[in-house]
Amino acid sequence: GSVVASYPYDDSPTHRPTGVYSKSADDEVFKYLAKAYASHHPIMRTGKPNCPGEEGETFQDGITNGAQWYDVEGGMQDYNYVWANCFEITLELSCCKYPPTSELQQEWENNRESLLTFIEKV
Repeated sequence: GSVVASYPYDDSPTHRPTGVYSKSADDEVFKYLAKAYASHHPIMRTGKPNCPGEEGETFQDGITNGAQWYDVEGGMQDYNYVWANCFEITLELSCCKYPPTSELQQEWENNRESLLTFIEKV
């Protein structure tokens, strides 16, 4: 996990594991939506999720192009965009995939404004 808003494409023509910006035809729209979410999240907007084992990982404005971060061949985000004309972003909301119950209220507080802003943009 991490704390970042990721947008298409997750896959790249070269399939290099990381570092390839894979721009979609709607790149500016995706960046706009990802920034709308990230800019209202107290951790995501810093671009420094500080996840254990990945303390040096950073994301400009709290967003990333999927393939720039890491290549995912055959991912649902790209499939929906290409074959169903669905514009979706992937939201990594926590360093921990399954946060303990005791942390869920804080996760809600961290994401509430982001979710409302995202819904308004959509």
